[in-house]
Amino acid sequence: MSKLQLITKGFIKDNPTFVLLLGMCPTLATTTSAVNGLSMGLATMFVLVLSNIVISAIAPVVPDKVHIPVYIVVIATFVTVLQFFMQAYTPAMYETLGLFIPLIVVNCIVLGRAEAFANKNGVLDSALDGIGVGLGFTCSLTVLGIVREILGSGSVFGLKFISGDGILAFVMAPGAFLALGYLMVLFNKITKKNK
Repeated sequence: MSKLQLITKGFIKDNPTFVLLLGMCPTLATTTSAVNGLSMGLATMFVLVLSNIVISAIAPVVPDKVHIPVYIVVIATFVTVLQFFMQAYTPAMYETLGLFIPLIVVNCIVLGRAEAFANKNGVLDSALDGIGVGLGFTCSLTVLGIVREILGSGSVFGLKFISGDGILAFVMAPGAFLALGYLMVLFNKITKKNK
């Protein structure tokens, strides 16, 4: 598999949100706006890429009986670093995303990529896999946030372009499910047509 395919596979074929249905808790909870979706996606991608690199490097020396706890410690370390940076440099975004930043530790996307890819491949390939899956997740969350923000408040990235109130349901949980469902159908229809 080429280096470019490693990146595009996570973006299209193995898209965590629209194809594999992984990471649904932050997907549905944090995408009330495009900024929140983008921020959560970038935070997850940061942890995913760095943990893939470290796990790929240490995998040969980690015994099989303890590899999952070791991977969780590695992931938790990067999440803690991310929390400190967000608290220091983007406190408003840290407050907005709140509980979902520490929950990256148990996000099935991050642990799944560590188990399925990083512990079996080299450091560079694992980094590229993390970038591809992270970009796929970030774009999915951003698109979902854009749709929900347009329908819910008539704005994109906080810039109001439709006067009046939007459809309140799209800012709440039912709107997240509806928007995600329709986006999944659209994504799968487009990708199947291109195969």
